[in-house]
Amino acid sequence: MWSLPSQVWYVCAVSRGAGPVWATLGHMAEKPAAHATDNIRLTARVTGAVQGVGFRYWTARRAAELELTGTATNQFDGSVEVIAEGPAVAVVELQAWLNSSEPPGKVDDVASFRSPATGSFRDFRVV
Repeated sequence: MWSLPSQVWYVCAVSRGAGPVWATLGHMAEKPAAHATDNIRLTARVTGAVQGVGFRYWTARRAAELELTGTATNQFDGSVEVIAEGPAVAVVELQAWLNSSEPPGKVDDVASFRSPATGSFRDFRVV
């Protein structure tokens, strides 16, 4: 079984159609475990036609279904920043959803990384 040490930051670079690449501080690492008790944070920058199409609202809805907290925020460069915290299983599911064809608009790329959760959110909000 894989584990997610709290002192290690996992980095994941994902492009549509490509699998995740895991690294930790420059060294390859095993994929973190998806234990319901392991809260982690996903920070993702989603590029493509993702503004003005309901992308943030659908993301918030999906995050709420997964009982995640965080934000979805339009950026000046046309991308959307998604920050989500919660159980690793749910965060991985949201990340997979972001990379799927389900979100509205047209997602070209999702650049993301995972880190320990900070607990700074009470719910998931569209900003």
